[in-house]
Amino acid sequence: MISKPNTFAFLQQVPLFHDLNHQELERVEEITISRTVSKRSTIFAEGSEKEAVFFIETGLVKTFKTDENGHEQIVSFLKPGDMFPHTGLFNPNPYPATAEAIVETHLLAIPVRQFERLVTNTPSIAIKMMRVMGDKIRELQEKLQVLSGQDVKHRVLSFLLLLAEQHGDSKTNKITINLPVTHQEFANSVGTTRETINRLLNQFSKEALLEVDRNRIVINDLEALKQQR
Repeated sequence: MISKPNTFAFLQQVPLFHDLNHQELERVEEITISRTVSKRSTIFAEGSEKEAVFFIETGLVKTFKTDENGHEQIVSFLKPGDMFPHTGLFNPNPYPATAEAIVETHLLAIPVRQFERLVTNTPSIAIKMMRVMGDKIRELQEKLQVLSGQDVKHRVLSFLLLLAEQHGDSKTNKITINLPVTHQEFANSVGTTRETINRLLNQFSKEALLEVDRNRIVINDLEALKQQR
């Protein structure tokens, strides 16, 4: 498939490519292809050969790992502008998790083998990108440490605040998280059961801290929610 006319403009906004000059970014654009994925379709499966790294133009994606009992552990919810998997362009290992489109999603893909040839010919691209990726990995490690050191209620609160930061739309002192996530997916994200999530969200709703429906979460009072931690 041929890359879209606005591909260059999109790549300019991707943090991973911020340090690339115009000529270097054009080289990346030349190997970039576009792809549309329908709702609830798998983009790639955990353990399969890594063929490309993806960037979200529009839509939402979740990544998750599956344990030996078939239970999902959600790794992340990804929004427009995000890249996945994070270390894919410099790591020959298979895909570390499964990626699935939550809604119809438009992606840009960079094939790994073509990228390898590109950086062999233009090593400055790899050096600049690896600096940015190092910062991203440290950020992810810090968030993991915060979540892993808390009890269930505090993990739920931290996850809600993270969703508000990454996906929230602030209007009239309320924050709307437009993310069609099931309670089971929420539970898989924080390592608990659906029943626990139901109980805690109902508790927060009764306290007028937030409102929940199938496609969104509305935080009525962000500061009050933070004080629950």
